[in-house]
Amino acid sequence: MINENVLRTPDECFAELPGYDYQPHYVDTLPGFEGLRVHYLDEGPADAGSIVLCLHGQPTWSYLYRKMIPVFVAAGQRVIAPDLIGFGRSDKPEDDAIYTFSRHRDMLLAFIREVIDTRREDQLVTLVVQDWGGLLGLTLPMEFDHLFTHLLIMNTSLGTGDVPLGKGFEDWRAYSNSRPDLDIAVLMKRGEPTLTDAEARAYAAPFPSLRYKAGVRRFPNLVPDHLNADGAEISRRARDWWRDEWTGRSFMAIGMRDPVLGPKVMKNVRKLIRGCPKPLEVPDAGHFVQEHGDLVAREALKALFP
Repeated sequence: MINENVLRTPDECFAELPGYDYQPHYVDTLPGFEGLRVHYLDEGPADAGSIVLCLHGQPTWSYLYRKMIPVFVAAGQRVIAPDLIGFGRSDKPEDDAIYTFSRHRDMLLAFIREVIDTRREDQLVTLVVQDWGGLLGLTLPMEFDHLFTHLLIMNTSLGTGDVPLGKGFEDWRAYSNSRPDLDIAVLMKRGEPTLTDAEARAYAAPFPSLRYKAGVRRFPNLVPDHLNADGAEISRRARDWWRDEWTGRSFMAIGMRDPVLGPKVMKNVRKLIRGCPKPLEVPDAGHFVQEHGDLVAREALKALFP
């Protein structure tokens, strides 16, 4: 049982969010995380043979996938989109020390084993990642024998600890650290100018005050930046796995206006993924590629399920 002081965003904060008419699902019995409530979306046929697992980053939550979910569901797929602990409708421990790379990775491993039938041999599972969804999510498939068959990857990377993080990320981390009460709506509008004010506020909905933002504050500082950093060794293992052992189909979409994890970074990430074809370049997209998710999802389906 985890006993840290935990906050739970009031339900009324999530009322009438534009484009987000999805029913919440919760699990609070994940091994090692008992008592912490994890929220997730679960759309499409419960018995679908094809599952799409969508992982968000920082400072976003499952709202990020609202434009992609209908496309996948219309194709007969089941879409599962969890909120990381500290984000979205999931519980939010106030103690910054709770937020570590390994803890969040362990939560995702436990979540997959709880929500997805990992023993079903005829099941196709597509991993969809961006930002921290990739930093964490790209380390997961190697733990499951043949469970993951497809990959949709957007602006992200692996935190291997042996590659410089770059000035763009260092500047972002310094900016975040200087603003413990980060204005998420303003940040999202700056990163994706096509957002309406209401959509930008929806991204900020889970965080009604500074007390709810421990996860938002911590994540930029959790990216492994040296060989012995938490998560670095497992990320190097994952890099080798994607390069040498991955046998599934891949699709990459790049938000070309991303100053941190944009074309240069994604060109290098592509080299790490065995058989990754030429990417879809989305010229008007910044870091949050999912805001152009209708296009990305349709193109991904054509490439991944020809």
